[in-house]
Amino acid sequence: MKEVMTIIRMNKMNITKKALAEAGITSMYAKECLGRGKGTVEIPRYIEGAAERYQDMIEEMGIQGRLIPKRMINVIVPDKLVKTVVNTMIRVNKTGRSGDGKIFVMPVSESWRVRTGESGDEVLDM
Repeated sequence: MKEVMTIIRMNKMNITKKALAEAGITSMYAKECLGRGKGTVEIPRYIEGAAERYQDMIEEMGIQGRLIPKRMINVIVPDKLVKTVVNTMIRVNKTGRSGDGKIFVMPVSESWRVRTGESGDEVLDM
């Protein structure tokens, strides 16, 4: 069993939910979050002193810079469905631009359904 944690753009949530449902993945958890990657900003070469002004701005903001609103989606699936989830996430969220998101896959050692006491893969709604 694995947890697939994906960070995506806010405006990609509905298309992601639909694509996962079409792939047979109906159970998920989602929440709003803030974050940033290494991201780069293009400095126009034709603006006199732009590089210096940009460096000053970075120093004023500090090392962390601005945090961007994102969505975090967590899906717990049997090992055999990890590739399906990952491929679906990439397919619907990839724009080719910085900020498309990240995907992390982590092991889940145990799980229980509170209502029935079932455990293991049986608790997954697959």
